[in-house]
Amino acid sequence: MTETGPTPDTLAQLGRLAEVMHTLRAQCPWDAQQTHESLMTYLIEETAEVVEAVENGSDEQMVEELGDLLLQIYFHSEIAQESGAFTLADVAGHVSDKLITRHPSIYAGASRHEDDPDLWEKRKKIEKQRLSAVDGIPEQLSSLARANKVVTRIRSHEVEVPLDDTPITAAQAGVAILDVVARAHASGIDPDQAVRQAVRHLEEQARLAEQ
Repeated sequence: MTETGPTPDTLAQLGRLAEVMHTLRAQCPWDAQQTHESLMTYLIEETAEVVEAVENGSDEQMVEELGDLLLQIYFHSEIAQESGAFTLADVAGHVSDKLITRHPSIYAGASRHEDDPDLWEKRKKIEKQRLSAVDGIPEQLSSLARANKVVTRIRSHEVEVPLDDTPITAAQAGVAILDVVARAHASGIDPDQAVRQAVRHLEEQARLAEQ
């Protein structure tokens, strides 16, 4: 049976990767010249490859792609440590603290209701001092991913913006989206740009509704 939790081997391998990254940063000419900015394309590529492995790959492929993504986290943390900005321990500690805070029923004896993701979103808005529910969503997300995030925020924060909630299956959603892309192409419309413009309009509606 596969063991779960932070086994000694898990901790040892994570420490080993930190040592390898430190050595490569000091002794490999290519690794030594990398910056946060120069690594961006690799971070995006590795993230996409993890998605592909989840959807179409084997366990072996997932191990490889998750490892490549983990390397990016170690790489960025090593670069930051050199300038005194933050460390890998800071990164791990921050996300651990955040997970504990977001699960008060497990760590603080609160009710299960307090673990509701909608409440997390509301707490994040307060913590990050956001003026709007739709603030802080990365522009770099794909148009479809950003649309989904904006809709999620609007519903989580109960912003009074009308959104269609007619039930639909995953297969129906996929076909409908593909059909609209095909119709847009036939009409000489860039569907990606059209979605981005529609999302910006939806964000404007949300901000007006919050006033």
